[in-house]
Amino acid sequence: MKYKVKEYRLKAGMTQEELSVKSGVNRTTISALENGNEVNVSVKILKKISECLQVPVSDIFC
Repeated sequence: MKYKVKEYRLKAGMTQEELSVKSGVNRTTISALENGNEVNVSVKILKKISECLQVPVSDIFC
């Protein structure tokens, strides 16, 4: 499954590193989500990313 993390990150004008720092989520995890790699992430991590990008979790991870 490919999530819309990259789409919303680019709309926000952020690099993966900036999103990582602002959200507290490892850049490797962000990269894996953007590339559709199998990653076990908690709801807490999904919420951190969506809050940082200022979009609902459902918009990114559905």
